[in-house]
Amino acid sequence: MTAGSSATAPDLRSRLRGCLLAGAVGDALGAAVEFWTLDEIRARLGPDGVTGYLPAYGRDGGVITDDTQMTLFTAEGIIRATVRYAHRGIAHGPSVLQRAYVRWLATQGEAPLPPDGQNGWLVHVAGLHHRRAPGTTCLAALRGGDVGEVEKPTNHSKGCGGVMRAAPAGLTGLHDPFGLGTMAAAVTHGHPTGFLTAGFFAKTIAGLLAGDTLDGALDAATEELRQHPGHEETLAAVTAAREHTGDVEALGGGWVAEEALAIAIHCVLAGPDLRTALLRAVNHSGDSDSTGAIAGNLAGTLYGEAAIPPEWLGPLELRDTIEQVADDLVEAYHGPGVGGEYEPIDDRLEAFLARYPGY
Repeated sequence: MTAGSSATAPDLRSRLRGCLLAGAVGDALGAAVEFWTLDEIRARLGPDGVTGYLPAYGRDGGVITDDTQMTLFTAEGIIRATVRYAHRGIAHGPSVLQRAYVRWLATQGEAPLPPDGQNGWLVHVAGLHHRRAPGTTCLAALRGGDVGEVEKPTNHSKGCGGVMRAAPAGLTGLHDPFGLGTMAAAVTHGHPTGFLTAGFFAKTIAGLLAGDTLDGALDAATEELRQHPGHEETLAAVTAAREHTGDVEALGGGWVAEEALAIAIHCVLAGPDLRTALLRAVNHSGDSDSTGAIAGNLAGTLYGEAAIPPEWLGPLELRDTIEQVADDLVEAYHGPGVGGEYEPIDDRLEAFLARYPGY
């Protein structure tokens, strides 16, 4: 059975929940070993390496890192940009996303919260107010206050901090997931590889959400990627991942965007299931939580929520919050929605918009 084939295909809600939950699971599986080499992993844990959650950040296991934290704030920013456009007729996506990431920055003790009327609900989740080795590029870019855009980059970073949080851009069903993914990453990462990997990733997620096979989704994302200047490095990494049959170590450490994406793609393509893909994605020398998170997003969208082992879902930190964000994405983009431009706000929409104000 190849990656993407299934006796019973998961429905849209299962794929969307699976994306965010499995991403968090992969993140948590890699959290404890993020800075370990493969030799250290095997020396400390045995020849099979990581086989389940390990204690991390003072907890027994199932602990998410900045990867999942920022993914949740990406989803929040995307919803709030949609809300702003739907009910005000104007929205500058990068600015709304940047403000979402500044709220994440506040959870890291790096910035004050904006006025209460602008905050919505996510930033008030107490469990998000924990520092989990946040990336230096994200911190520096957000502290600086400038809004990075594809056309107006604020740095030249291609660290994996842009691609690892981009999955929600592929979950909306909007017409340009590639562009939305690049926009989200470019807020903090200005190198073409730093944001084109995120666009490629979001386009792939969108294809999987629509029911395509992984190979089919990768083909469509590759066709889109080729149209963008500066795509060569990302294309080379994706091609290597699809052709690679050896050890994950040969694809790099995952600290930079194209390596993290390549490792995740290779691990899910190698199959045969979600569990195997995630364990392969975290057992290597490098950024194990980020490669685990990206592989989890891909595998969760491909196989659906039911494919996630129950023993990994049970202790997963902030599972309820992750599920709520996933369900809000379903409502906003695949259900009743947030309303059309200047549409009167009924009681349902009023409650939804209070949680996602368009700031």
